[in-house]
Amino acid sequence: MRKHLITALSMALFGVAPLATAAPYAFVGTYQPHGEGVYRFRIAPDGALSDKTQVSQLHNAAQLTANAQKKVLYAASESDPGIIVAYRLAEDGSLTEINQVSSAGSGPVYLTLTPDGRHLLVANYVSGSVAVLPVRADGGLEQASDHQQHQGTPGAAQPQAAVEGSFASSDHDGPHAHMIASDPHGRYVFSTDLGLDRIYQYRLSEQGKLMPNTPPWLAASSAGAGPRHFVFTPDGKALYLINEEASTLTHYRLDTQHGTLTEGATVSSLPPGYKGTSFAAGLAIDQRGKHLYVLNRLHNSIGHFRIEPNGTLTPIENVWTRGDYPRTLTLSEDGKTLYVLNQRSDNITRFYIDSDSGKLRFSDDYTAIGAPSQMVIMP
Repeated sequence: MRKHLITALSMALFGVAPLATAAPYAFVGTYQPHGEGVYRFRIAPDGALSDKTQVSQLHNAAQLTANAQKKVLYAASESDPGIIVAYRLAEDGSLTEINQVSSAGSGPVYLTLTPDGRHLLVANYVSGSVAVLPVRADGGLEQASDHQQHQGTPGAAQPQAAVEGSFASSDHDGPHAHMIASDPHGRYVFSTDLGLDRIYQYRLSEQGKLMPNTPPWLAASSAGAGPRHFVFTPDGKALYLINEEASTLTHYRLDTQHGTLTEGATVSSLPPGYKGTSFAAGLAIDQRGKHLYVLNRLHNSIGHFRIEPNGTLTPIENVWTRGDYPRTLTLSEDGKTLYVLNQRSDNITRFYIDSDSGKLRFSDDYTAIGAPSQMVIMP
């Protein structure tokens, strides 16, 4: 403490400014041909993105995740066969490839690490399968320790719960795993399958094996709903799931002792009165578990919901994304900024979040980038 104080005083006396803390980085995965790999940005104190730099040329590197220490970045190439690459992050923000392995399927569309960081979970959309990749001590990946192929009857061709005039229907022709993630304690794993209209339930072993729970899966909240992404509440006792085709949000309670879900209420992710086609996309929950934000593609909006103490959702506002076909959204680590990745308009838009109400205010700032898919923030 005294040493640091003396150093600071000496620097002040001799007119030497203290070294500034390095700005955090935002890494963005993109789709070709508009995007050509993974890009890095610096994040200013107000959340603005600058200094766009391409740091990887991985083909269709649209899916990203980072380890808890923010020292290793994982990127998936949505290819056939799928490829997962592990990169080490240097102090200057550059990436060095550690290694790459097969995703044990084709078209990997989601990556996430278990809470202990020992396993990377992968959802392969095209092949309709999920896999577990052990993580080495250096952050590199080993070949899959387990692989589960989804099988079953495709879901309904038309979403039963969609709004009037909706033609939102895609890929109900077989299994299409869209997301996989463990509960916050790392004991159970859940995976959505858009094509089969199912949510799979697994127990995860120490050896990285997925063991079907009882029951092994739940049907979607409505026929043809197309389960896509989900987020757990901060206390780990529930999750909210967005249904892509129906544009609905479903609340599920988690039995933390047995690792099974129980379906709760479902609400529309679209504003009242909307008619026509839209596809729901990403969602995010704030750190306090009080506000939920969801994306509506084609309607091009952010639906903002307040989470009530009993888990029900109250619509607060519906905000234009200022872009086209919003794919994912990312909350800053301080909870003050929301980024929206607009795939078809080739830009990222930024919104300020009111600390009390959670309401959004557009920053009047656009960041140009070809076909953005996902953002990971690494300090």
